[in-house]
Amino acid sequence: MKQWVKALEQSLFDDQPICSESKAVRSGAWVHFRLFELFVAAWAIAYAWTWGLYTFKSSVVVLELGLANYIHVASLFGLPSMVIAALVTLGIAVSITRLWRWGYLIAILALHLQYVVRFSQGEIPHSSNLIGFALLALGVGIATHKDPVAQVRFTWGFLWFFVGLGYTSAAVSKLVGTGITWIDGQHLVLWIHEKAIDYASMTGAWSPNVLQSAILNSAWVGTLSLFIGWFTEAIGVLMWFRRLRPWVVLVTIGMHFGITWTMNIVFVAFVMQLILTGFPWVEWITTLQQKTRMSPSSSDGPTLKS
Repeated sequence: MKQWVKALEQSLFDDQPICSESKAVRSGAWVHFRLFELFVAAWAIAYAWTWGLYTFKSSVVVLELGLANYIHVASLFGLPSMVIAALVTLGIAVSITRLWRWGYLIAILALHLQYVVRFSQGEIPHSSNLIGFALLALGVGIATHKDPVAQVRFTWGFLWFFVGLGYTSAAVSKLVGTGITWIDGQHLVLWIHEKAIDYASMTGAWSPNVLQSAILNSAWVGTLSLFIGWFTEAIGVLMWFRRLRPWVVLVTIGMHFGITWTMNIVFVAFVMQLILTGFPWVEWITTLQQKTRMSPSSSDGPTLKS
């Protein structure tokens, strides 16, 4: 057991480009990490202000979930939500510039509060969940480590451990809640019809695409689709291992596109984050950097003839 834990720890926290002996690879790792920070920061700030502005539209609490059971969230609608959004922005700004290491943690707490306030007025996209967790990973990693390399190592290891565990936990929860019959294609037929009602109510019309038509015409196609989706979630923990990660992430992205095509649920930020973090960008960045630094064969200049 100890050997397994040690191997997992090495895979998550030690087997990283930032730990490479190559200066070029470490440089690529820094570029990739900073791009990741900017991506998370941009989405978190956008969510904070978008959710805050939305609260001006209504003063009614529709869903009392999470913190909404303990605080009067209606009092945070409108201008107070703008203050929360500003706090998120300020926290991110001071951390991304390394003026104050604890800024990200302040930002994630404020963003979660904003999430609760906005969610109390109706359901919002799933994509924000992964952005929020990435912000948490950055917050914990940077606040608890002074060494920049340790900050990067912890952030990536922490993020991939819980992202992989989250997907696998989703697969397990389906079995706990429904059992093996969760993959019954009739369930997917029902969900497609439910989403069709939502879509038609917004646009006035709905017509199934090719995949939806195939599922509606044959429950077996739906069963196969659900099984593929469930299996993809089940192998999520394989993201813990660097060599397997790109392939598991690729299949997971395919699953999210499948959800979009069957139930019109879009995971924009989710998929973008998986693309940015799941593939060997450090290798690609390093290769690009090396190519741009290489001198052309004619770098010695032209030969002057007398």
